[in-house]
Amino acid sequence: MKSNILIVEDHELTRFGLKTAFENCEYTGEIFEAESAETAIDIIKSNHINLVIMDLGLPGINGIDATFEIKKINSEIRVVILTSHNDVQEVLSSLKAGANAYCSKEINPKRLVEVVQSVLDGASWFDPSISHIVLEAAAKSQQTEVYQPKKDYGLTAREAQILKLITEGYSNNEIANQLFVSINTTKAHVASILQKLEVDDRLQAALKALKERLV
Repeated sequence: MKSNILIVEDHELTRFGLKTAFENCEYTGEIFEAESAETAIDIIKSNHINLVIMDLGLPGINGIDATFEIKKINSEIRVVILTSHNDVQEVLSSLKAGANAYCSKEINPKRLVEVVQSVLDGASWFDPSISHIVLEAAAKSQQTEVYQPKKDYGLTAREAQILKLITEGYSNNEIANQLFVSINTTKAHVASILQKLEVDDRLQAALKALKERLV
């Protein structure tokens, strides 16, 4: 199924590069362009858009406020933030606005194409360089929330152990080395954890674990 993509970026050269990256993707339908949030919102109101690639540093309405407005218009539209900044408040504000992914502008174009595909498939994705910001914020917020009894997700002792390592930022290879198991065994455990927690990726699993005090 083809997906229509809207690129919101005020620099023409960057827009051109992004459009070129997505033009030959098998999942790409029509590609729309906007140099401001105001234009982007007008496009969304008159066209079927599946995903928006959003620059944060826009003239007029910024990318965070634009994301919030887009989600109000249609919550099903996926929004991928693309920025050159990894400011803590910016990251958290983007999440609150409803962003589905947060990428550095330094990301490899091929990798960005893969990220967009995963986001269209329903996953959330955050650049590894800012994942710790999200996890630390979740850890702090859980300390101020009223205690809620743990929900039983049926995790085994080994899965609970691996989930804790995931929340601490360990990669699959690092987990495998620490627990003296194969990478395939680790991947199988991680896949089982994601299924039991009903989440799409490791970041969502970590956030859920922290929020619900599973670790």
